[in-house]
Amino acid sequence: MVEQRVLRFAPLVLCLSLGWYFWRLGAPTGWGMIDLKVYWSLAPNLLTDQLYTIDMPFTADFPLPFTYPPFAAVVFLPLSWLPWVAARIVWQVLSLVCLWWLVRTALTLVAARSGQRFDATWSRRALLWTALALWCEPVRKTLDFGQINLVLIAGTFAAVVATRQLVAGFGVGVAAGLKLTPAISVLYFLVTRRFKAAAWTAVGFASTVAIGFAASASDSWRYWFELLGAADRVGPVGSAINQSLRGALSRTLGYDVGMSWPWLLAVLVSAVLTAFALRASVRAGDVLATVVAVQVFGLLLSPISWSHHWVWVIPLVLWAVHGARRSWPVLAVAAAWVVVTGADLITYLIDQQPTIWEIPRPWPLAALGWCYPLLGLLTLAVMPPALRTARTEPVATPPTTSKVEPSVP
Repeated sequence: MVEQRVLRFAPLVLCLSLGWYFWRLGAPTGWGMIDLKVYWSLAPNLLTDQLYTIDMPFTADFPLPFTYPPFAAVVFLPLSWLPWVAARIVWQVLSLVCLWWLVRTALTLVAARSGQRFDATWSRRALLWTALALWCEPVRKTLDFGQINLVLIAGTFAAVVATRQLVAGFGVGVAAGLKLTPAISVLYFLVTRRFKAAAWTAVGFASTVAIGFAASASDSWRYWFELLGAADRVGPVGSAINQSLRGALSRTLGYDVGMSWPWLLAVLVSAVLTAFALRASVRAGDVLATVVAVQVFGLLLSPISWSHHWVWVIPLVLWAVHGARRSWPVLAVAAAWVVVTGADLITYLIDQQPTIWEIPRPWPLAALGWCYPLLGLLTLAVMPPALRTARTEPVATPPTTSKVEPSVP
């Protein structure tokens, strides 16, 4: 079998891919990792109640602020005690391990649903897909920027599919306390009737807020009651790197649409498509499809979804290739994802814009700037037909996910 022959070389392919990646990066002293530098350099300001007062004047575009909740600064404090070079190495290694874990968890769910044991063949598939995923634009940008995405998504994913209600809910709550976007995972608990997990999410999130207030009451008060929701503080809404519905609509219409009627209409369409996708995936007992649908909806809904936030494309493609029962519309959408993310279209679009702040642009660039949101909508649209013939046990209690129940990073 051709696949078996290819899989024999999976460890070698992964080593070559990692070697090429680090050769491209050069020595650790030259790794930019600008977002990691924000975490590393600004987190200690929490101890002086200046977490959201002092920015990092590192780029010509704008001073970079600390944009996450105070609990995130508490988590990053130990990393800030390391020398900058050591912090970069630790974060790269941790992110790569989380990439492998993300792939492995997704394939474990696919194997479990098909009644297969996660054997050596599946392990080699995980290695091969990890090697390929390394060159996916969201993954590569995450590693280059030193972003938190891989760590956060691996932890969120592991928590969501955990069978124990406390582990699942509390883990998602802690993840949301680090960065608000994982909170969309509560929708997964609601549609799968895991109401105890949803309740534990609230407990976990409240715990992170309490820890933040204990560390710095003034910074916590400012974040939760002054800065929360200020999308313009995070960065340019209309830049090509913002691949949310709001970003795509703003580039098309030439101004920041905010929460006006075009955005509300797009959200309504997304919500309807998501509802049909979730209904089909829950009936089919497909855990991975349900998780993917929820996370894609969250990325579309968020005012800011940088292209590197779309790391959920990895489990999406894995589901399409290994778990969607050879549905050709799903495979076509997955192939489009591979082409768009592999070709690094976002970098091209960024190079074509005069500045990150200019919203209006020629219509071809505005159209190309819909690449991630449009593919996200198409993904939700093609999921129900692929899932209608695959109804098994309820998705709320996946029978074998205990094998992938780690603690949240």
